[in-house]
Amino acid sequence: MKVAYVAAAVAMTVFGVSYASVPLYKVFCQVTGFGGTTQVADEKKAKAIKPVEGGEIVKVYFMSSVHSEMPWKFVPTQKEVRVVPGETALAFYTVKNTANHPVTGVATYNVHPPKAGLYFNKIQCFCFEEQRLSAHEEIDMPVFFFIDPEMVDDPAMENVRNITLSYTFFKTGEELPEKVDVKLTKVDSNNISSGNVKFGAKQ
Repeated sequence: MKVAYVAAAVAMTVFGVSYASVPLYKVFCQVTGFGGTTQVADEKKAKAIKPVEGGEIVKVYFMSSVHSEMPWKFVPTQKEVRVVPGETALAFYTVKNTANHPVTGVATYNVHPPKAGLYFNKIQCFCFEEQRLSAHEEIDMPVFFFIDPEMVDDPAMENVRNITLSYTFFKTGEELPEKVDVKLTKVDSNNISSGNVKFGAKQ
């Protein structure tokens, strides 16, 4: 029980500082499997696999969130994608910077159930890479993935037909506009009424 409490405390601590130390969080996920660490595949492997014949459909749901200090609107373009193990699929997330200045952010992810991460292969993804958006800029970010066909041979995955992939964006930097000091000159109201106020450069 004591070990469980310590493990939970470590997990929460790392998650809490993940937006400030993304490399540390990435390594932690890869070593411990926290958050359902997914696999990384290249296009060569993606082209070599084939959909499992007669395989059952797996629904992949997409979720999103942003840290409280992040001025971005971040949503999945589609709620779900249905795939057969071994079939590649492409999904998108739409993100918009609502601030009046450029903001840089980075995304961490979570897969549920965590054991599905062993078979969830991402070919292309935006996680753990800084993204910079100009003021009010909006872009679509792709997630190219497939479910490893070996999933159907794993007894632990027998009843898994739904997988949720969620991302959270954290702010890592911003470019605030420079403040311009404007000095106002006090003008006597009597001079305005008499027409004695002159504008322009001093001679």
